[in-house]
Amino acid sequence: MAQGNNSIKKILIVAFSLCIVCSVIVSTAAVALRPMQQLNEELDRKTNILNVANLYEPGIDVEQAFSEITARVVDLRTGEYNDDFDPDTFDHFQASRDPASSRTLSGDRDIAGLSRQENYATVYLVGDPEDPEQIILPIRGQGLWGLMRGYMSIEGDGNTIVGITYYEHSETPGLGAEVNNPRWQAQWEGKKIYSDEESLIPTIRVARGSGSGEHQVDGLSGATLTSNGVTNMVQFWLSPEGFGEYLAGFRSGVSQEEAQEADVELEAEGA
Repeated sequence: MAQGNNSIKKILIVAFSLCIVCSVIVSTAAVALRPMQQLNEELDRKTNILNVANLYEPGIDVEQAFSEITARVVDLRTGEYNDDFDPDTFDHFQASRDPASSRTLSGDRDIAGLSRQENYATVYLVGDPEDPEQIILPIRGQGLWGLMRGYMSIEGDGNTIVGITYYEHSETPGLGAEVNNPRWQAQWEGKKIYSDEESLIPTIRVARGSGSGEHQVDGLSGATLTSNGVTNMVQFWLSPEGFGEYLAGFRSGVSQEEAQEADVELEAEGA
């Protein structure tokens, strides 16, 4: 006798078949759309970099505008360029998760709350790579609710801030999420990172309340912990733990290439 439509066996067969069909459709769509997602992610990355450098305008050709920017990989331990990696494909965030290409941070060395830090990172140079108009650095650190990731652009003097932007965070809307408010971001322009040319310790910070002087920006109202997170983040990445040694070369007026050539000459003389 034929089974009824409400039999447990038929219900299970239909449910199982439906799951298989839906899984195939979803998997196929994910695989087919992945190249498009990667292109969109790359476009978003370039847009954010252009934005922090004040080079983005609605409707511009992003790829053409980005052609004026050169990517280089920097050894954070020495502040020198490393050509062993392709800067167009190197992912320093993924490298930070690999013990072979990163180091553990703890205590006072981990003010940004990262736990691990990559040995190499990609920077972006606007204009002539030998004497850039701007240096764009990737930054990240813990906010109130999670990791905040963004970029900071610095003038070629290695000390004057052009801008800051965040492309990923989970801060509270209307409070900590004001890190993406253009009015707040505009305060960073022209601020100084270091108190003098010789110092490697950054003094730039987010104030509690209204900021004053060339080393402070206004705090985020009602978001003290997010403000502290931004301060810790920028001070970490602009210190010798991050890009401090790299930026010191620009403040001294000696390009990275010149410094590396001098090192090679010294090694040759020593040999």
